[in-house]
Amino acid sequence: MLHIVPVRAFTDNYIWVIHNHCHAAVVDPGDAAPVLDFLRRENLQLVAILNTHHHNDHVGGNARLLQEFPVPVYGPAHESIPTLTHRLKEGDHVQLTEFPLSFDILDIPGHTAGHIAYYGANLLFCGDTLFACGCGRLFEGTPQQMYASLQKLAALPNETQVYCGHEYTLANIHFAKAVEPGNSALLELEVVTRELREQDIPTLPSTMMREKATNPFLRCKQLEVIQSASDYLGESLSDPVSVFAAIRSWKNNF
Repeated sequence: MLHIVPVRAFTDNYIWVIHNHCHAAVVDPGDAAPVLDFLRRENLQLVAILNTHHHNDHVGGNARLLQEFPVPVYGPAHESIPTLTHRLKEGDHVQLTEFPLSFDILDIPGHTAGHIAYYGANLLFCGDTLFACGCGRLFEGTPQQMYASLQKLAALPNETQVYCGHEYTLANIHFAKAVEPGNSALLELEVVTRELREQDIPTLPSTMMREKATNPFLRCKQLEVIQSASDYLGESLSDPVSVFAAIRSWKNNF
């Protein structure tokens, strides 16, 4: 039986631990201490580290974990992460034989230039590219790149479980309501999300079906989203990349 557990770090990071009560793989360990505590408490043997991008809140714990567990470190081929042992790009595969579990690699640049995602068994680990009801800031990429990356993820099956890097859901819903106030699915999601957060329960994973119904950055062809983006810029927009760029800029200043 496979388990995926969020280990909290910093203010709002989730480090995802995949385990089977014996072995564990860890996704984006920005901080080693809470991961080591979890592994010891659950008596787990770490077998792999999976990184999605180079930001320190996602890779900062690699070196310390390697002191205890000399394991393979998988990550983006086109980013500088000193501890990487396996450099990955789209078309590559990762086989975690201890579970067993395998992932296909997707290139999803935008948040960073070489950001990757891990997809397999209806599980998606997408770092800071796609969030529940949101998307990452464009630190190194262009709106065209990020829009294409999000479209690539949106093409995955509806039942795909979406594991992203931060607990941003409630704030993202607040913005999404400004963009698409007529979206009833958003209002329903807000009620559920607020109840979870009041109990300090993670709002993740999401699903691709839910994201396509509620995430404005995946809904750039919807009339209300287009109108809101046009109103924000004060000019008429039509193509989805321009709509995406407008609402991403709006979110940066929201």
